[in-house]
This record gives sequence, C-alpha cells and structure tokens, in this order.
Amino acid sequence: MNTAPKIVYAFGPYRLDPDQERLLRDGQPVAVTPKAFEVLLALVRRSREVVSKDELMRMVWPHTVVEEANLSQSIFMLRKALGDTSGMRHYIVTLPGRGYRFAEPVREITPNDDDGERSRWPPPAAPVLDRAVVSFPRGRWKYALVLGVALIALLIGTAILVRTYRATALATADPVLVADFVNRTGDPVFDGTLRQGLAVQLQQSPLLSLISQDRIQQTLRMMDRPADVPLTPALAREICERTSSSIVLDGSIAKLGSAFVVGLQARDCASGKVLDTEQAQAAKREDVLGALDEIAGKFRTRIGESGAMIARHNTPLAEATTTSLDALKAYSQAVRVQSASGSAAALPLFQRAVAIDPGFAMAHALLGRVYGDLGDSALAMQSTGEAWRLRNHSSDAERFFIEASYQLEMTGNMEAARRVCESWIRTYPRAMIPHAFLAGIVEPESGNYRAAVAHAREAIARDPDFVIGYSILAYGYQYQGNLAGATRSLDMAAARKLSTPDMVLQRYDIAFLRGDKHEMDRQAAMAKDLSGAADWMAFHQALTLAYRGRMRKADVLSEQATALAIQASQRERAGLFKAGAAWREALFGDLSAAQRDARAALALSNNRYVEFGAAFALALAGESAQARVLADDLQARFPEDSSVRFSQLPALRAQLAINDGKPAQGIEALRIATPYDLGAPRSSMHGSFGALATVYVRGEAYLGLHHGAEAAAEFRKILANPGVVESDPVGALARLQLARAYAMHGDTARAKAAYRDLGDLWESADPGVPAVRQAVAESVQPH
Repeated sequence: MNTAPKIVYAFGPYRLDPDQERLLRDGQPVAVTPKAFEVLLALVRRSREVVSKDELMRMVWPHTVVEEANLSQSIFMLRKALGDTSGMRHYIVTLPGRGYRFAEPVREITPNDDDGERSRWPPPAAPVLDRAVVSFPRGRWKYALVLGVALIALLIGTAILVRTYRATALATADPVLVADFVNRTGDPVFDGTLRQGLAVQLQQSPLLSLISQDRIQQTLRMMDRPADVPLTPALAREICERTSSSIVLDGSIAKLGSAFVVGLQARDCASGKVLDTEQAQAAKREDVLGALDEIAGKFRTRIGESGAMIARHNTPLAEATTTSLDALKAYSQAVRVQSASGSAAALPLFQRAVAIDPGFAMAHALLGRVYGDLGDSALAMQSTGEAWRLRNHSSDAERFFIEASYQLEMTGNMEAARRVCESWIRTYPRAMIPHAFLAGIVEPESGNYRAAVAHAREAIARDPDFVIGYSILAYGYQYQGNLAGATRSLDMAAARKLSTPDMVLQRYDIAFLRGDKHEMDRQAAMAKDLSGAADWMAFHQALTLAYRGRMRKADVLSEQATALAIQASQRERAGLFKAGAAWREALFGDLSAAQRDARAALALSNNRYVEFGAAFALALAGESAQARVLADDLQARFPEDSSVRFSQLPALRAQLAINDGKPAQGIEALRIATPYDLGAPRSSMHGSFGALATVYVRGEAYLGLHHGAEAAAEFRKILANPGVVESDPVGALARLQLARAYAMHGDTARAKAAYRDLGDLWESADPGVPAVRQAVAESVQPH
C-alpha cells in the first residue's frame, strides 16, 4: 500500500517539520514556542502572500480571544530565531496596516531528500549575492558560470554595486528611530534640537515612518526609565528593538576649527551593524541646519527614494521650521515635554518658541493644540489661524497638519477637513494623524461610525502606543451600539498600560448604557484621583441622575463640576457645564432655572457649543428673542462650521418656529439636517449635550401638527441609538414624547406601555419635576 510521503518545508538553511513540530537549521534544532511555530507554519504555507493579522490570530488562536500583542510577541521571537535582523528582513516582512508576508521562496521536500521539490510554490529564485557570500545548490554549477560572468560585469562598476546594496539594505517597511545627537561642541543649543530637526526633515519622506515621541515615552515607562532620559545610541537601540523597528539613526556634531561637522549613522537595531554613514560640514553655527538638510537628503536616497520624490518633498529646515536654533530648541523641548508631562507643562516652551520666532508656523500650530487641550478655544483659534497664515513656511507633511487643524478648529468645515485628510493619506500613506482626525472628529459628526472605526484601527496599526486611538476606537464602537467592542478597545489600551482620564469617563458611560450601577460607582471613585477628570465625572454623574429624574442631586453635582472647573481656571469648561445644566432644566420643564443657568453659561464663555446649549435652553424656556440673537451670532461667527450649519442652527430655527406656532416651518428648517441627524455633534462627544437634537425637535414639530405616527418615528430613532445619546436628557424625554405620539395616533396600548416604561425609568425621580408630574398625570388616561 502506497502512502504519501511526509512533507517538510525548506527555506534557506531551515527545515520546518509540521508533523514533528520542529524547526531545524542545518540539521540542528532551533527553539521556538508552540504558538510561534504555528505562526511560522501559517506564514510558510502561504509564502509570498500577505497574511493579515486577523487571519493569523484566527488560525493560531481559533477559539480564544487574545490581544494583538500575543501575535507581535510571536513574530518578534520568530525573527530572533531566524536571525532576521530589522535592517535585513530575509524571512518575515511587516506590511503596515496589512499584515505579514513570508518573503523567502519555500520548497516542499521529503525529510531525506532536499532536492525533492514539489510544485506548490514557485521554484527558488536564482542564487543572489548575500553580503558578499555566494553559495550554490548541488548540481547547479552552470549557474555559477553565468553568475561569474555577471560578477565580472558588476566588478567593473563596483561603486554602483555598493550603492545598490546599501539602498536595498536600508529599504524597510518598519519604523525608524532617531536618537539624540551626541553633542561634542559644548554649545547646549544643539541638545535635542538636531534630533527634532532631522525628524522634521525625514518626515517629509512618504516612504519613511518615524517612531513617535508618544511611543518612545510609553516604551521608556515600560522600561522604568525617566521620561527625560537622553536617547543615547545604546538606549535608542533597545527602544528600537522593543518597538519592532528596523533602523536607529545616531547623530553627532563636533567642532572642526571654526566649522562644524555633522554626522549620521544608520544602524541595524538588532545587530548594531552600521548600514550607512553620512557626513556634512557647516562653516558656521547658523549653517548647521543646512548640513542637516544635506545628510537627510543623502539618507533618503540610500533608502531608495527617487530624486524626483525627494525634490517634491524637500523643504529646507530653515523654511520648514525656523532660522533660529534657539526657537527650534524651545520647540524640541516642548514636543518632548508635552509627550512626557502633558500640555500644561509644554505651554511655556511653545510660547517661548513663537516669541523667539513669530514666523515659526508649526510652533503656532502645536501651541493652538495645547490651548485647545487646556480649554481655551479663543487662544487655540488665534494660534491655529496664525499657523494657517504661515503655512507656506512649513514642510509638506506639516502643512497638511496645519490645514487640517485649521478646518477642524477654525472653520469647523468637516468636508474641507475630510478633503485635506484624504489628500494627506494619499501623499503620506504611512501617516497616522489624518486617520485619527477622520476617526475622532470628521466621520462621527456625519454619522459614519463604521468609517470612524476603520480609520481608528488604521491609526492604531501605524502607532500601537497612540493612546487616543483606542479611545476613538471605543467611541466608534459605542456609537454603533457595540458596547462589547467599545470595552474591548479600552481593554486593549489597558493591556499596553495606556490610559487617559477620558477613558474612565468612557467606562462610566458604557456602564450607564449597560445599567451597571456598581461599575458606574467604581469608575466615579477612580476619577477622584485623576487630574482633569473630577469635574467631568461630576458632570457625567449629574447627567445620569437627571436622566432618571433625580434633578436635585443632579443640580448639586453640576454645581460641583462648575466650581471645580472655575477653580482650575477652566472658564470655558465651566460654561459648558452651565449650558448643559440649562439644557436639561429646559427639557424637564424647570424654565426659570434654565434661563438662569443659560445666562450664567454665556457669562463664562461664548464658545460655539456653550452658545448653542444656552440658546436652545432659552428657546425651550420661551425666551425666543434672545435665542434668535444667539442663533444669528452663531451663523455670523461660524458660517462654514458643519455642526453649526447642519445641526445647531436647524434645531434652533425649528424650535423658534414651534414657539411661534409654525411647526410646519420648523420641519422645513430641519430638512437640511436630515443627512446628519444621527451624527455625534462635537458638543456631545464628551457626554455633554446636543446629540440627536434635530431629531427631537422634528418629533416635537410633528406633535405640533398632530401627526402622531411621524412624531413617534422620530422619537424611536433616538431610543434606537443609545450609544450616541448616552445620558443626554433627550434620551429620557424622548420616551415621554413617544408615549404622547402614540396617544395622539390613537394607539392606546403602545401609549400605556411607553408610559409604563417611563414610570420604571423615573421610579425614584423627584416628584416636583414638571416633566415627571406631567408624565404621571398623562399615564392615568393617555389621550
């Protein structure tokens, strides 16, 4: 009886035996873990094909939910076992955003017959030069003759051969780490400055991806190293290996008489082998940035970037950043401090950078981001606008950031922001930030939550230590109603020891949506010890209490949130809290309190979200004249803002029409909002207010027209999207309005059921709340 021979996979000096679960090199066993072996086998069986991370995880862990870090660890161990250095990926190649590919040709052989090739894979390629070592399979002497002739031809042009080899050795799909420059000049202005300058230059390359400062800081934390430790060549190599990167760039600067010599070495992270060396001279201190331009251009050539591409994306540093080394030093320090210690600590350094050089575009742009983080939208818009005015004094990559920030923060024009981000991705396919902008702001506002999730995953794939990416991903899942996916995203961040105060708030909101009171209390307790979270948590607690009709306690917590914000000099945030209080008070029928808090909010801030919340509360409270003034002001100040145009103004105009006894005009005013109805407005992205406001007001307008069925359809939309609504009081009041719509339509059974559901929700509500009193009265005899 004939049996099929056992198959062993052969590649290079290695043999992979599936039956024995053994990996051999030149006949000697190579130690790998069982799961790493399965990963290798899966890649080998699909040699030359791209295998996605999801596919690999399904094949190797078919019945277990595991984090992606398990796969990354297996890949890391396999590369070590195979001697796959990060500068020369012979075997396992990473394709960012796509997966892994086994690059070597694979042969199927019988265990005792190395020549017993089968036809499943293409035959191995002709022998090639490998680091000046040439070998030939047995019986292939004719190839040696052919290669000998080729070698003679190549030796005639040795310089070309060396250049080609170096370019190939440096070509990599993995990120590059830039170490601190060794400063032998005695001039402290170069400390940290040259590293930042080189990074700016290399980031102009569409082919390169640099390890982000955030990822460096996270790795240092995992290593128990101080955040401000210098990135010496040795430390940089260790970080490079830990982040599965390929190349570390070591720089140096020294004096040569009155001149300066700037050097750069590219090293393989794993072996430390020098892959490239560049050097340039500067006649004087002011010419050092030009020397950096020169060595960066040479390095980009070495990685295989074409001259045409370099010419298109090669703004000199003095034009892309600043001519002042002192300004660049302050900026470099600010970038590092912001990553390690936050925006408040970085603020004075960014301010110093723009004070030294008011024409430093990117410093203005990041200063605008810092002001935004600290809750000062007026100064944020001022700095962002100045960066946009100076945008032609920046590199192409930085110009995309500046233009996207301008559209997101200044104009609020989401379609313009989308166009900028999409062009950014086409030009720089390895860029992470445009995916984050699309996932976190642009797509949610238009209700494209699937696209938001896809972009969030792309951002994380490009930088697994981008902590905000996990938060954005969680929001994307939550908006779709996928609370398990949202929780899993936050757990993925926790597994990497990544966290932000906002994640505690997210977990609190998810627990609310699940009805998990114990988890809500646990997260609220955690927030008390987190800087910048206590006031937000108090406000979130106020919202969830108000949702259940417990207005007295909600008022106490809302006042506490406002007081904490004012104490922290966050007047804009305090204004947002006051506007949120006015919003819920108006919805629940406490009109005098709504008017009082709306005016208090406007006294604190005229931020567009504060102004909208106050205007809507005033409109609900019957203060139509003042609400119109505020609506007109929003339209005048933010004519391009997508949220203002397609959500805020339609909701305000429609409510004012209802106040005037013209509900049909209200429905017409809301027509422009229809495509954006289910989006998450920026004012609601931290669990404040404004979600589905246009849907709620349209339902009210239909009630005003006595169109019960149409009104019910609108209120059902709100209840069908709890992940978007969260604890916005609109979600609670929609239940009352739904009961009224059913009663108006003559559907008594459904009306009674809706009132019963509302009674369960408001079982512990304060009895004096107007909306609660009305619900109790109406539930006795729906009509």
